[in-house]
Amino acid sequence: MARIVLSIILSYVFITIMACPAHAHGTSPMKKKFPAVLVFGDSTVDTGNNNYIDTMLKADHPPYGVDYPAFEATGRFSDGRLMPDMLVSELGIKESLPPFLNPLLSDDEIKTGVNFASAGSGIDDLTTVATGVIPVSRQLSMFKNYITRLKSIISDQEANTTISNALILISAGTNDFIFNWYDIPSRRWQFHNISGYQDFLLQKLRNQLEQLYHLGGRKFIVPGLAPIGCIPFQITTKFKNPLQRVCIEEQNLDATIYNAKLKNLLPEIQSWLPGSRFVYAGVYDPVADMVNHPEKYDASFSESLYGLRRRAVNGLFLFC
Repeated sequence: MARIVLSIILSYVFITIMACPAHAHGTSPMKKKFPAVLVFGDSTVDTGNNNYIDTMLKADHPPYGVDYPAFEATGRFSDGRLMPDMLVSELGIKESLPPFLNPLLSDDEIKTGVNFASAGSGIDDLTTVATGVIPVSRQLSMFKNYITRLKSIISDQEANTTISNALILISAGTNDFIFNWYDIPSRRWQFHNISGYQDFLLQKLRNQLEQLYHLGGRKFIVPGLAPIGCIPFQITTKFKNPLQRVCIEEQNLDATIYNAKLKNLLPEIQSWLPGSRFVYAGVYDPVADMVNHPEKYDASFSESLYGLRRRAVNGLFLFC
């Protein structure tokens, strides 16, 4: 359910803000505005990279994929398609966005974009130490390998044009707070308060976005955090009685403060990087609305919590 909300928001941003010049040429902004889509981040956008690495965080088994075409688990932490799949389909590029680590990737898939995300990932490298998944910093190294392969398929000039016109999405941050501050306070010794850790993450994110720019990227979409305190795993571990679970407001407040800082940061980065375009996508409010008013989405409170009622691992709801 949250995947659909997120898809609607991002599609709206892309079409109305980033793709509007297409109208001047009489071309539908929905079709072929972007030659490729490139995605970095965590389980909110990972379409299967964790299938190809040594980690316990995998979604290659039931109940994942019960609503996916062919009713099979594909490595997506979802009942069905994820937002990147919906996005490339909506933009008329292809039906789904494949994971870059798939050894069977065709040249055509490479030319129209791939996914570098890894479930459980984070902006902070420390977030992935215990699980062995791919932090965003290493996803950038994968992107360099992608560029090399792309240039082996098409000319360097065509490859540079593809990357500069590609839509680049980075969706990460939630796991950093969960694994390094709330549940495993491994960063608390280093920072006096969570504001300091927020600033640390945003500086790392800034560096990562600048690296992508210097590798040729120009069009970026960066979603903010959803309500962390409403994630099923967070509230399940905090309340003994599952029938009395409520969202953890302190964590939600931390998410809103981080989002405000991120929203202010992106225009600043854009001003320093000529020809770049950074768009902030606010996902907090629509997800919070779904949690607070589940009846609007034909669901109960427990069902509305990120729509993860089928995404159970070892009896616990997880969000990677």
